[in-house]
Amino acid sequence: MGQPEKRVDERVRDWGVVVQDMLETHTSFIVFGQRGNQPVVLKVIRQPGDEWRCGEVLAAFDGRGTARVFEYTEGAVLLERLNPGTPLASLAMEGRDEEATEILADVIGRMSQAPGPLPERLKAFASAQDWGKGFQSYLASGDNQIPRSLVEQGQRLYFDLCASQRDVRLLHGDLQHYNVLFDSDRGWLAIDPKGVIGAIEYEIGAGLRNPCEKPEMFASPVTVEKRLKCFESKLKLEPDRALAWGFAQAVLSAIWSVEDGFAVDDGNPSLRLANAIWPILK
Repeated sequence: MGQPEKRVDERVRDWGVVVQDMLETHTSFIVFGQRGNQPVVLKVIRQPGDEWRCGEVLAAFDGRGTARVFEYTEGAVLLERLNPGTPLASLAMEGRDEEATEILADVIGRMSQAPGPLPERLKAFASAQDWGKGFQSYLASGDNQIPRSLVEQGQRLYFDLCASQRDVRLLHGDLQHYNVLFDSDRGWLAIDPKGVIGAIEYEIGAGLRNPCEKPEMFASPVTVEKRLKCFESKLKLEPDRALAWGFAQAVLSAIWSVEDGFAVDDGNPSLRLANAIWPILK
């Protein structure tokens, strides 16, 4: 696998990128540059994890609602550069949440227009059921930051939904307001997928619990129901299932925060959403 810095140099050389700028995040190296006349972004993941195969996931969508892929290998992807690259979160946080939700639904709709059955090689991606293993791991861990009753409710609902899924497909897996950017030529496009196999209702969960800086905006029954009505109208999905996925995924998201070493309490955005949804579900 090699050191990430060495892999950046290799990708720059092998993919013919003229580097203009670079930034580092805790998970990746992001290189901005040119290849010929094409502005590009090179993303090199530091180590195997959720985004290790993001290039393969994006390539499978073939530019439908996503940034286009020029090259990819495990742990690295070369993409078209989106200009100006404004995140969808900016609209929601400016008080334009309904507009932002419509855009998110449109992106999901474009991404769901995959031609034909799921390619055999993509069936190797994690399934929604695989991701749900975090519930049992948390219950066995002895951690008590998240109420046990909430974890058990989330786990039961999550696996009931997994067992009754229909029309499963490749999903983005983290389609929220920071992973949708604006391009002046192509409109709003998704980036940074994790890749998971599931039904379309699963894809709604991440959007319901974002933008995470403003939980007071989304963690209310009124906002949840407005967003769900938009998704139902645009995507013809089952709103009750989308709501149930939203609750179960919110609990699982809080579990993942604990796994990542963060302190979690009632103020956690995901738990606030779960607590807002639970009365509607009941």
